[in-house]
Amino acid sequence: MQQLKAKTLEMRTPQATKTAVLVIGGAEDKVHGREILRTFVARAGASKAYITIVPSASREPAIIGGRYIRLFEEMGAQKVEILDIREREQCENPQIKASLENCTGVFLTGGDQLRLCGVLADTPAMDLIRQRVRAGQLTLAGTSAGAAVMGHHMIAGGGSGETPNRSLVDMATGLGFIPEVIVDQHFHNRNRMGRLISAIAAHPDRLGIGIDEDTCAVFERDGWLQVVGKGSVTIVDPTELTHTNEPHVSANEPLNVHNLRLHILSYGDRFHLYQRTVLPAVHRLPSYGDNVS
Repeated sequence: MQQLKAKTLEMRTPQATKTAVLVIGGAEDKVHGREILRTFVARAGASKAYITIVPSASREPAIIGGRYIRLFEEMGAQKVEILDIREREQCENPQIKASLENCTGVFLTGGDQLRLCGVLADTPAMDLIRQRVRAGQLTLAGTSAGAAVMGHHMIAGGGSGETPNRSLVDMATGLGFIPEVIVDQHFHNRNRMGRLISAIAAHPDRLGIGIDEDTCAVFERDGWLQVVGKGSVTIVDPTELTHTNEPHVSANEPLNVHNLRLHILSYGDRFHLYQRTVLPAVHRLPSYGDNVS
C-alpha cells in the first residue's frame, strides 16, 4: 500500500524540463549552501554551462558582475562573462549578439528595474534572449530587479505595509518573459502584500507572484513553477474575482477586491501557471520499519 501511494505521488509530480526561468526574490544565499545559484548553474548546463551576467540594473555593474563571476566559476561553470550593457546602442554590438547566441544561461542582477528595462527593452539583444528562452535553448534567471521585469506589467516601485490603494504601487512595462504574471520581490521581508494586491486590482487578468528573499520560483516550460529556497512564494490569483472598486476610487482611497484566491507555497511546492492548480511537495513516506505515532 505504501509503495502504491509513493508511486501515485511520483506520477503526480511534474518532471523538470531542461531549461527554465528562475525568478529570485533577492538576497539569495551566496555564502553557504547557495542552493538557488547552484540550481541556476545546473539548469544552464552544469560543467558545460556558458553563463552571461547582465548587471545593467546596477549602479556598480562591474562590482556586482564580478562577484557573480567568482560564484559561478566556483560552482564549476565552464565559461562566465559579464555583458556590461549601459547604453541601448550596445545591444546592437556583434560581440554581445555572439555571446547571447552561444551562452546557455543569462543572469539578470539586482538594482533598478526601470534602468534595466530602459537599457534592454525593444532591442536586438532583448529579442534574442526572449527568442532563445521560448525555444528552450537558454536558462534565464533574474534576482530582485531582475525578477521584477519578468512580466509584461512590472512593479516599478511603491510603498509597503499599507492598506491596498492605487497610490501604493507604481506600474511600468516589463520585459515580458512570463507575460501572465506580475512579480514582487523581497516580498514578506518588506511587507509588500498590499502593493501586490493593488497591482492585481489594476490588472486582474494577470497572476500575482510575491517572492521572499533567498527564495526562487522556478518556471518550467510545461507551465509548472516550483519553489526553491528558504522563504515562500505567494500566489495572488484573481481568476474568480467578482468585484473591485479600483477603477472608481481616488488614488488614496482603500481598495476592495472580492473573491481573490491566495496560496502560500514553500520549498518543493508547485503551482501550474495555466491550470491554476497547486501540487504540494512530496515528503518522504514512512516505511514499515518507522515508528509512526
